[in-house]
Amino acid sequence: MLKPAALFTIASLAPAPLIAAGALWGGFWAVAAIGLMGVLVFVIDELIAEAAPEALPGVEFPASDRLAATLALTHLALLAVVVFALSGATALSWPASVMVFMAAGLYLGQIANSNAHELIHSTRRGLHGLGVAVYAALGFGHHASAHVLVHHRNVGTDSDPNSAPLGMSFYRYAPRAWIGSFRRGLRIEAERRRGRGGLHPYLRYGAITALAAALAYGLGGITGVAVWAGLSAYAQTQLLLSDYVQHYGLRRAHLADGRLAPVSDRISWNAPLPASSYMMLNAPRHSHHHAHPGDRFPALTVPAPAEAPTLPHSLPLMGAIALIPPLWHRMMDHRAANWAVDAWDDAHPAMAAE
Repeated sequence: MLKPAALFTIASLAPAPLIAAGALWGGFWAVAAIGLMGVLVFVIDELIAEAAPEALPGVEFPASDRLAATLALTHLALLAVVVFALSGATALSWPASVMVFMAAGLYLGQIANSNAHELIHSTRRGLHGLGVAVYAALGFGHHASAHVLVHHRNVGTDSDPNSAPLGMSFYRYAPRAWIGSFRRGLRIEAERRRGRGGLHPYLRYGAITALAAALAYGLGGITGVAVWAGLSAYAQTQLLLSDYVQHYGLRRAHLADGRLAPVSDRISWNAPLPASSYMMLNAPRHSHHHAHPGDRFPALTVPAPAEAPTLPHSLPLMGAIALIPPLWHRMMDHRAANWAVDAWDDAHPAMAAE
């Protein structure tokens, strides 16, 4: 049996060479990458409806830092290769180009985002910087500030633009989350730097995004910029889908004195199925991450079903379902209502009164 470190490495890195091969030689390889990330992961998750085994932090942590750094560099290199190829350099057919775009977008949206999320929580400056570089290269640099300073502090409240209230569709949520997190992150970063000086992080994010756009132009002219912008939008949409799905309809309770309850396991939806968990670096184990944001991805555990809500399917599949609002609401609204604040307070009066 392979150790968790090996499984994380294989699941997260395997699609990259297939996508690169598709960009250079044709769409068959990209189809194989889509099959690996989509069909195979879906089948394994549906057939093996149990959580992936939990890793031993003392054994897996050194490997996790090396993997995260390798993935970040791979994502940046793959972005450049795909922009170069889809700008016409490798003379791909239209069907092959579509397959390469779809495969690269899935990889950047599901795996690069999960890894960058891991990196921006790192206390090591170099690793944190790699996470910022991945997000900013996809035009989403502000997430490095807003995720930590806005989302984690206000999750499950109306003050968090990334926590969708019950009944809100993804199409209403996406602009609200993007614009709201950008503005609130900008305001908090400005307040933190008042009187301190130094380069504002948003200027650094903007510079990296501008550099990525310039490199795309150098690789493929206007077409290269269009391809880069399209891949970035695709990846950003998937990150927004993840946040939408993982916090949909969940709200933090108020304590007896009116204060908000601390962040608990019940404020995030989990989907700890094996294949998608390994591929997305345990991102679907979201409750543990919010309760202990400093813990690295191999250490994330699965709460008991009675302590935290569980999605009916894997996180990638639920993201696809969220694009069809009637189906999403039919599947999720009654589940979210069961975890509503009032129902939780009634069932756990001691916790609500603490």
